[in-house]
Amino acid sequence: MFQLSPNIDLLFTEAGESAADRVRAAAAAGFDAVEMWGPTGKDIPALKAALEETGVQLTAQLAEPRMQFMIPPRNHEPFYEGLDAGVKVAQELGCPRIVVGSGTGFGGRKRQDQLDELIEIFTKGVAHIDGSSITLVLEPVNVRVDHPGALLDRTAEAAYIARGVDSPNFGILYDLYHSTVEGEDVAAELANAGNLVKYVQIADAPGRGEPGSGSIDWPARLGDLANSGYSGPVGLEYYPTIESAKSVQWIQDLVAKL
Repeated sequence: MFQLSPNIDLLFTEAGESAADRVRAAAAAGFDAVEMWGPTGKDIPALKAALEETGVQLTAQLAEPRMQFMIPPRNHEPFYEGLDAGVKVAQELGCPRIVVGSGTGFGGRKRQDQLDELIEIFTKGVAHIDGSSITLVLEPVNVRVDHPGALLDRTAEAAYIARGVDSPNFGILYDLYHSTVEGEDVAAELANAGNLVKYVQIADAPGRGEPGSGSIDWPARLGDLANSGYSGPVGLEYYPTIESAKSVQWIQDLVAKL
């Protein structure tokens, strides 16, 4: 039902520092997709060769540089310049999505004003890469554990921004781990976001380890995801507590039974 896509910056590190070798290790573990963080520091030609050799799809990569949109002097030009470079890499690697974030909120401005400015920034970003066939996906993150101070920590606010951008090439990255840590009602958030959810990531909570290592009810939560109509890739963005190939077995087995 779901195409699982392990993050090669966190998983299959046993294969070594090379992203290409981690792709091969993921393929050997039964995956036909992987995701990654940013392209910086990666041998892109070697990574491309490994993807083509194994037939593995790269499902998502991060936008670089990581921006602080709301912190003065609010110079956003590096974001648009980074999109140019990121799109070039994404197209070379056959990656259809680039993940963007909100950065830190600024205490000196109303929250609503900052959310509305994100709509302006990402509307311009989508127009900037028009014709590239790349989709930008906006990720809200938890502020309780992993990202204190982040502006965007609620799925509903990400949906508000996505509706404001109003483009088929912009949507939400729904991260079940972040949503759970924030205490959100998963089914309700997914229902509200609807078809704006264009990518999903998972990890267990507490701990951000592999599914099965924490207390999330995975059959129920994957059921919520299926009931929402989402049928795209599911990124495995977690910190494995055991060897990578063993850490993925539980969620692979569960998804195979759905």
